[in-house]
Amino acid sequence: MQRKTIVISGIGAITPIGVGAEAYWQGLVGGKSGAVPISYFDTSEYHCRFACEVQNFNAGEFLDRKVLNRLDKYCQFGIITAEMAMKDAKMHLPDMDTSRIGVVYGSGIGGMISYDAQFREYMKGGPRRVSPFFVPQMIPDMAAGMISIRNGLRGPNYATVSACATSLHAMIDAYMILQHGMADIMICGGAEASITPMAIAGFGNMQALSTRNDSPETASRPYDKDRDGFVMGEGAGAFVVETLESAKARGAHIYGELAGVGMSGDAYHMTAPHPEGEGALRSMQMALDCAGLKAKDLDYINTHGTSTPLGDVAEINSIKRLYGEDIDAIKSVNISATKSMTGHLLGAAGAIESIACLLAMQHQTVPPTINVFNQDEAVDVNVTPNTAQKRTITNILNNGFGFGGHNATLVFRKVA
Repeated sequence: MQRKTIVISGIGAITPIGVGAEAYWQGLVGGKSGAVPISYFDTSEYHCRFACEVQNFNAGEFLDRKVLNRLDKYCQFGIITAEMAMKDAKMHLPDMDTSRIGVVYGSGIGGMISYDAQFREYMKGGPRRVSPFFVPQMIPDMAAGMISIRNGLRGPNYATVSACATSLHAMIDAYMILQHGMADIMICGGAEASITPMAIAGFGNMQALSTRNDSPETASRPYDKDRDGFVMGEGAGAFVVETLESAKARGAHIYGELAGVGMSGDAYHMTAPHPEGEGALRSMQMALDCAGLKAKDLDYINTHGTSTPLGDVAEINSIKRLYGEDIDAIKSVNISATKSMTGHLLGAAGAIESIACLLAMQHQTVPPTINVFNQDEAVDVNVTPNTAQKRTITNILNNGFGFGGHNATLVFRKVA
């Protein structure tokens, strides 16, 4: 089978530092932190009392009120970003064969807001108080389903669920579907809206969240010596992925080529990464091999970089092993963790970070890792500390790793 050139021709973003691709990019290059005290519920009894909330966003500007009332917030995010991406890609559906357009759109947790609310209703009044919309609001495949239903997209349709690797796996699946000729265009990405009492309590009690309540804006600090956990975020990212020929025929803007994909499993621990990043290394090497590249060809690596004590060092160890003895090459590559600004969007993290990669390529600028006050000695690489850096960018690697040992890697390449 002759391999096709697969490109991204449309993007849609809802993030804690900007709604829409342009606002998101301005937040990234400006080193903006999205962390604020949680406004959705009383956090006085919680270890962690802040998160990266999506600000100044009204879903009613995009979706009818009747539709909104039947959808969890994560699903609203998913639909809106998908339709942003399709508009960006100049898709005019009445003129297209929608049986050849599919959707792979994931969520790590799904309708956690609906789960939280309906559980409280059940506890107050028993089973009769539970909404008939509860199950479709909660399940993590409903964003994919609703994107398909609203737009009449009749190609392959499903959701990926692999914790924080979810949306990268969605993009990998889209790539494979297109390579095998099962569709002509795929809409893919991920959405998450889990800033809820149960989720914050659960992640907080497992000591995964930062407790820097006196300074939320500096709490997400990947690669800083004093990092103490991740900051929960919410939002979504979506893409139109298709062949180069298809995008050119429609006159769509091409953000970049999805040149390589890689996946692996740690087979190590429920929540902790392999300490030497063994699974991450295999995922990255697979993606480079798929793209026909070597580590020395990379200009920028967008890391998973969550701001956890173990995870950050394990990933850097795996990157060092990827480069081997080529010290000059690892010193020349820019690395950054954009979760320092957006927080960790769980299943949507890979999607918005892939958008950051594509926009970095478009603007030839590496977004920074902010809040690097005292860089960890074990992280002896260029993490693009605190300030965006201009440079030539042709090849980018993007990592996403999830609880359960799920590893996913994408390689993006600039299209001439």
